[in-house]
Amino acid sequence: MKVDGTHYRSIWFNEVTYDVGIIDQRWLPSEFRIATLKTGDQFATAIRDMWVRGAPLIGATAAYGVAMEMAADSSDQALDHVWHTLNETRPTAINLRWALDRCRDHLAPLALDARPDAALQLAHEIAEEDVETNRMLGVHGLALIRDIAAHKPQGEPVRVLTHCNAGWLATVDWGTATSPIYHAAEAGIDIYVYAGETRPRNQGGITAWELGSHGVQHAFIVDNAGGHLMQHGMVDIVIVGTDRTAANGDVCNKIGTYLKALAAYDNNVPFYVALPSSTIDWSLYDGVSEIPIEERPVEEVTRVQGLGQDGKIAKVSITPPFSDISNPAFDVTPGRLINGLITERGICDASTDGLAGLFPEHVILKGKLP
Repeated sequence: MKVDGTHYRSIWFNEVTYDVGIIDQRWLPSEFRIATLKTGDQFATAIRDMWVRGAPLIGATAAYGVAMEMAADSSDQALDHVWHTLNETRPTAINLRWALDRCRDHLAPLALDARPDAALQLAHEIAEEDVETNRMLGVHGLALIRDIAAHKPQGEPVRVLTHCNAGWLATVDWGTATSPIYHAAEAGIDIYVYAGETRPRNQGGITAWELGSHGVQHAFIVDNAGGHLMQHGMVDIVIVGTDRTAANGDVCNKIGTYLKALAAYDNNVPFYVALPSSTIDWSLYDGVSEIPIEERPVEEVTRVQGLGQDGKIAKVSITPPFSDISNPAFDVTPGRLINGLITERGICDASTDGLAGLFPEHVILKGKLP
């Protein structure tokens, strides 16, 4: 996607310096900064402290973290260490473990001297697969937007509500929830996006930043404005992303997604989730009870970051010092509230049967249906 007319991906490998560049998202939307990662510990910090975020991007970042560690030390001990170090950074996003398991399974049988090149090649493959997967999410999701546009009055845009950031900054490129939006914009469809704020990290601001940078019409709204907009007929479709989807179609996403789904259900607004299949946890059959919910640091709630009047980035306290703080980062939306799951293979019902229809090989591997 583009930033002020220049194409960027959210992560890339530097051939000359043999390190990895990322867009450091801690500073967005106030400042556009690039950071460089080299060691396994640096990758762990970047994932844990959300220099990078979004399930698909976390997976790709972890793969490059393994590759950089193998370049420094390709021993079995180093491979085991980097797997555990990175796996402990974010408990909810399943792409992290998916990528780490894929790297370990691929590298463990190889000779030590073959591991560095093989690890880097696999990281490149995971990144490129993510780009193509998310492009296909856009291809399939575009059909939904086209159908809505065909039934809109002349001159009325298709109005899409998003939640959190499931844009290209949450993936290697294209995004998940935003991929259909970008495809629609490139197809010449008149589209307008409501980007939800999503406290406490205000990641809707990142969505607004990337949409504006790419030239897509949008409005930045507070978390709880979405229900009001739906109630007054101002939203045609809701599209969100996910950090983990259970095999029964339950979807775990940024806190507040469940409330958006309830409001959409009450107002007959179609609610879709865009997800690469790498975010499906085939070992879980009840997302509400089985998906672990990450509890983030309380400082994310007690302090807010932004540009001060002096033009410098600063943090200010916004809560009483005597209050207890709770900061669950995600919630789970039951499949019964979801109109469909947009995957790289097509759109299916948010159910065991729906997912099994598109991904029968996983049902066979598990050998059972819940």
